[in-house]
Amino acid sequence: MTTSAGAARAAITVLIADDQAMVRAGFSALLAAQPDIDVLGEARDGAEAVAMVDALRPDVVLMDVRMPLLNGIEATRLITAAGESAPRVLMLTTFDIDDYVYDALRAGASGFLLKDALPEELVGAVRVVARGDALLDPGVTRRVIESFATAPGRPREAPAALAQLTGREREVLTEVAKGLSNGEIAESLFIAEQTVKTHVSRVFGKLGIRDRAQAVIVAYESGLVVAGSPS
Repeated sequence: MTTSAGAARAAITVLIADDQAMVRAGFSALLAAQPDIDVLGEARDGAEAVAMVDALRPDVVLMDVRMPLLNGIEATRLITAAGESAPRVLMLTTFDIDDYVYDALRAGASGFLLKDALPEELVGAVRVVARGDALLDPGVTRRVIESFATAPGRPREAPAALAQLTGREREVLTEVAKGLSNGEIAESLFIAEQTVKTHVSRVFGKLGIRDRAQAVIVAYESGLVVAGSPS
């Protein structure tokens, strides 16, 4: 399926992975009704999701956390191991538990949304991660940050590439880790939004990460940002 707005544009292709048939059917019907989204298939567990990703090459995978045979986090880790060529993974769960969020992001997920999100929020989330941005439910984001403050045993190892960042790039990474948009960062640092975009792109390139979700993990695990510090 394609849409035309001046020029034909390929639809966002999606794979849905959830062990509940009614959930899969509901998400599939909702997304398939969108003119710019194609649902390629449905997986009943993590192992099937990995196999279907290899066969269908979707742009986005909606991944439940708790599934039989292979859970969503392990399935995400296998899927995103392909790097830039891997599809974006949007985690979906009824459980807003810190460890799930943290582990999902470390596994390479680009977003995390609770299943009680509104239909338009789910559709919007698919579009956000498909274009290469990261998405976290606001409530989940707060819990992720709080988890760093309450779990001193988290690994803290600064990647060597962090030393390659300029002072301004570190400032931008710090603001990204606080959940600020490019526009908000521009306002905070008194620079143009396009300049922020350039800095963000350079930070991602130097750190070998592909989206803001991974930037949050790097910033907190390296100690560059400390949970509870003034924003």
